[in-house]
Amino acid sequence: MTGREFLELESPQQRRYLERLKRIEVLQKTFSELPKEDQNLCNHGAYFFAANSSLCGLAANNFFRNILHIRRAAFVTALPMAVIPFLSTAAVYEVFVREPLFSGELNCEVCTVARGGLLGAVVGGFYPVLLALPMNASLAARYSSSPLPGKENLLQYWLTISRPVFRKMSLGVLIQVLTGIYLATKHHGIYVKMLQQMNAKRDPEELEA
Repeated sequence: MTGREFLELESPQQRRYLERLKRIEVLQKTFSELPKEDQNLCNHGAYFFAANSSLCGLAANNFFRNILHIRRAAFVTALPMAVIPFLSTAAVYEVFVREPLFSGELNCEVCTVARGGLLGAVVGGFYPVLLALPMNASLAARYSSSPLPGKENLLQYWLTISRPVFRKMSLGVLIQVLTGIYLATKHHGIYVKMLQQMNAKRDPEELEA
Protein backbone atom coordinates (compact mmCIF):
# COMPACT_ATOMS: atom_id res chain seq x y z
CA MET A 1 0.00 0.00 0.00
CA THR A 2 1.45 3.34 -1.03
CA GLY A 3 1.49 6.38 1.20
CA ARG A 4 -1.14 8.02 -0.98
CA GLU A 5 -3.48 5.05 -0.61
CA PHE A 6 -2.94 5.08 3.14
CA LEU A 7 -3.86 8.75 3.35
CA GLU A 8 -7.00 8.11 1.32
CA LEU A 9 -8.08 5.50 3.88
CA GLU A 10 -7.73 7.97 6.74
CA SER A 11 -10.90 9.42 8.19
CA PRO A 12 -11.40 13.21 8.35
CA GLN A 13 -10.99 13.01 12.13
CA GLN A 14 -7.62 11.29 11.78
CA ARG A 15 -6.44 13.88 9.28
CA ARG A 16 -7.46 16.73 11.55
CA TYR A 17 -5.68 15.00 14.46
CA LEU A 18 -2.47 14.58 12.43
CA GLU A 19 -2.66 18.17 11.22
CA ARG A 20 -3.08 19.32 14.82
CA LEU A 21 -0.05 17.29 15.95
CA LYS A 22 2.01 18.76 13.13
CA ARG A 23 0.90 22.29 14.02
CA ILE A 24 1.76 21.75 17.70
CA GLU A 25 5.19 20.44 16.72
CA VAL A 26 5.85 23.50 14.56
CA LEU A 27 4.64 25.84 17.33
CA GLN A 28 6.89 24.13 19.87
CA LYS A 29 9.88 24.45 17.56
CA THR A 30 9.10 28.13 16.94
CA PHE A 31 8.65 28.68 20.69
CA SER A 32 12.16 27.33 21.35
CA GLU A 33 13.52 29.99 18.98
CA LEU A 34 11.92 32.89 20.84
CA PRO A 35 14.02 35.22 23.02
CA LYS A 36 14.58 33.98 26.56
CA GLU A 37 12.47 36.74 28.11
CA ASP A 38 9.47 35.67 26.03
CA GLN A 39 10.00 32.02 26.92
CA ASN A 40 10.30 32.87 30.62
CA LEU A 41 7.11 34.93 30.54
CA CYS A 42 5.24 32.06 28.92
CA ASN A 43 6.66 29.40 31.22
CA HIS A 44 6.63 31.27 34.52
CA GLY A 45 4.21 34.19 34.15
CA ALA A 46 1.31 32.20 35.55
CA TYR A 47 3.24 31.66 38.79
CA PHE A 48 3.12 35.38 39.53
CA PHE A 49 -0.62 35.26 38.84
CA ALA A 50 -0.92 32.29 41.20
CA ALA A 51 1.18 34.00 43.88
CA ASN A 52 -1.36 36.84 43.94
CA SER A 53 -4.06 34.23 44.58
CA SER A 54 -2.08 33.00 47.57
CA LEU A 55 -1.97 36.55 48.93
CA CYS A 56 -5.74 36.86 48.43
CA GLY A 57 -6.22 33.59 50.30
CA LEU A 58 -4.03 34.69 53.22
CA ALA A 59 -5.75 38.08 53.40
CA ALA A 60 -9.24 36.54 53.36
CA ASN A 61 -8.18 34.02 55.98
CA ASN A 62 -6.90 36.82 58.22
CA PHE A 63 -10.12 38.82 57.84
CA PHE A 64 -12.28 35.84 58.80
CA ARG A 65 -10.05 35.00 61.77
CA ASN A 66 -10.36 38.56 63.10
CA ILE A 67 -14.14 38.69 62.66
CA LEU A 68 -14.60 35.29 64.33
CA HIS A 69 -11.97 36.02 67.03
CA ILE A 70 -9.97 32.91 66.19
CA ARG A 71 -6.57 32.93 67.89
CA ARG A 72 -5.53 29.32 67.48
CA ALA A 73 -4.38 27.09 64.58
CA ALA A 74 -2.87 30.01 62.66
CA PHE A 75 -0.42 27.84 60.71
CA VAL A 76 -3.03 25.16 60.04
CA THR A 77 -5.21 27.65 58.17
CA ALA A 78 -2.45 29.77 56.61
CA LEU A 79 -0.70 26.89 54.85
CA PRO A 80 -3.65 25.59 52.79
CA MET A 81 -4.86 29.14 52.12
CA ALA A 82 -1.48 29.88 50.53
CA VAL A 83 -0.94 26.58 48.72
CA ILE A 84 -4.40 25.63 47.39
CA PRO A 85 -5.19 28.96 45.62
CA PHE A 86 -1.67 28.98 44.15
CA LEU A 87 -1.96 25.48 42.68
CA SER A 88 -5.56 26.00 41.55
CA THR A 89 -4.86 29.28 39.74
CA ALA A 90 -1.72 27.99 38.03
CA ALA A 91 -3.45 24.79 36.91
CA VAL A 92 -6.64 26.45 35.67
CA TYR A 93 -4.73 29.13 33.76
CA GLU A 94 -2.60 26.43 32.15
CA VAL A 95 -5.63 24.38 31.08
CA PHE A 96 -7.91 27.18 29.88
CA VAL A 97 -5.49 29.82 28.52
CA ARG A 98 -1.85 28.89 28.04
CA GLU A 99 -2.19 25.35 26.71
CA PRO A 100 -5.02 26.09 24.21
CA LEU A 101 -3.22 29.25 23.07
CA PHE A 102 0.18 27.69 22.40
CA SER A 103 -1.29 24.57 20.85
CA GLY A 104 -3.11 26.66 18.25
CA GLU A 105 -6.63 25.97 19.55
CA LEU A 106 -7.26 29.49 20.86
CA ASN A 107 -6.65 32.14 18.21
CA CYS A 108 -9.09 34.88 19.25
CA GLU A 109 -7.43 37.71 21.17
CA VAL A 110 -10.70 38.87 22.74
CA CYS A 111 -11.46 35.30 23.90
CA THR A 112 -7.97 34.94 25.37
CA VAL A 113 -8.17 38.23 27.26
CA ALA A 114 -11.71 37.47 28.46
CA ARG A 115 -10.60 34.10 29.78
CA GLY A 116 -7.67 35.68 31.60
CA GLY A 117 -9.87 38.30 33.26
CA LEU A 118 -12.59 35.79 34.16
CA LEU A 119 -10.09 33.39 35.71
CA GLY A 120 -8.57 36.28 37.62
CA ALA A 121 -11.94 37.19 39.10
CA VAL A 122 -13.30 33.71 39.84
CA VAL A 123 -10.29 31.49 40.56
CA GLY A 124 -7.78 34.14 41.55
CA GLY A 125 -10.06 36.36 43.62
CA PHE A 126 -13.38 34.90 44.76
CA TYR A 127 -12.27 31.30 45.15
CA PRO A 128 -9.73 32.02 47.95
CA VAL A 129 -12.42 33.91 49.88
CA LEU A 130 -14.93 31.08 49.48
CA LEU A 131 -12.25 28.61 50.53
CA ALA A 132 -11.44 30.56 53.68
CA LEU A 133 -15.07 30.70 54.84
CA PRO A 134 -15.75 27.01 55.67
CA MET A 135 -12.26 26.55 57.07
CA ASN A 136 -12.64 29.35 59.58
CA ALA A 137 -16.25 28.44 60.28
CA SER A 138 -15.15 24.97 61.39
CA LEU A 139 -12.45 26.48 63.61
CA ALA A 140 -14.93 28.92 65.16
CA ALA A 141 -17.23 26.03 65.98
CA ARG A 142 -14.40 23.85 67.26
CA TYR A 143 -12.83 26.43 69.57
CA SER A 144 -16.07 28.32 70.38
CA SER A 145 -14.36 31.61 69.57
CA SER A 146 -17.67 33.23 68.55
CA PRO A 147 -21.29 32.44 69.40
CA LEU A 148 -22.84 30.63 66.44
CA PRO A 149 -26.58 30.80 65.66
CA GLY A 150 -28.98 27.91 65.33
CA LYS A 151 -29.62 26.14 62.05
CA GLU A 152 -32.55 28.38 61.18
CA ASN A 153 -30.36 31.51 61.11
CA LEU A 154 -27.14 29.87 59.92
CA LEU A 155 -27.27 31.05 56.29
CA GLN A 156 -28.08 34.64 57.18
CA TYR A 157 -25.32 34.64 59.80
CA TRP A 158 -22.60 33.55 57.37
CA LEU A 159 -23.83 35.96 54.72
CA THR A 160 -23.51 38.77 57.25
CA ILE A 161 -20.02 37.58 58.25
CA SER A 162 -18.87 37.24 54.63
CA ARG A 163 -20.16 40.58 53.36
CA PRO A 164 -17.42 42.78 54.90
CA VAL A 165 -14.74 40.29 53.84
CA PHE A 166 -15.87 40.39 50.22
CA ARG A 167 -16.01 44.18 50.43
CA LYS A 168 -12.43 44.34 51.74
CA MET A 169 -11.27 41.85 49.12
CA SER A 170 -12.77 43.79 46.20
CA LEU A 171 -9.44 45.52 45.52
CA GLY A 172 -7.65 42.17 45.50
CA VAL A 173 -10.20 40.75 43.06
CA LEU A 174 -9.78 43.79 40.80
CA ILE A 175 -5.99 43.36 40.85
CA GLN A 176 -6.39 39.72 39.91
CA VAL A 177 -8.70 40.61 37.03
CA LEU A 178 -6.18 43.13 35.70
CA THR A 179 -3.32 40.68 36.21
CA GLY A 180 -5.19 37.97 34.32
CA ILE A 181 -5.97 40.36 31.47
CA TYR A 182 -2.36 41.59 31.32
CA LEU A 183 -0.90 38.08 31.35
CA ALA A 184 -3.33 36.79 28.71
CA THR A 185 -2.60 39.83 26.52
CA LYS A 186 1.16 39.28 26.76
CA HIS A 187 0.82 35.57 26.03
CA HIS A 188 -1.38 36.25 23.00
CA GLY A 189 1.16 38.79 21.76
CA ILE A 190 3.90 36.18 21.99
CA TYR A 191 1.67 33.70 20.17
CA VAL A 192 1.15 36.23 17.36
CA LYS A 193 4.92 36.74 17.20
CA MET A 194 5.33 32.98 16.79
CA LEU A 195 2.81 32.93 13.94
CA GLN A 196 4.67 35.78 12.23
CA GLN A 197 7.95 33.88 12.49
CA MET A 198 6.30 30.74 11.12
CA ASN A 199 4.85 32.64 8.15
CA ALA A 200 8.16 34.39 7.47
CA LYS A 201 10.13 31.16 7.05
CA ARG A 202 7.53 29.00 5.33
CA ASP A 203 8.49 27.72 1.92
CA PRO A 204 5.92 27.34 -0.89
CA GLU A 205 5.43 23.65 -0.07
CA GLU A 206 4.50 24.43 3.57
CA LEU A 207 2.12 27.16 2.48
CA GLU A 208 0.42 24.77 0.07
CA ALA A 209 0.08 22.15 2.82
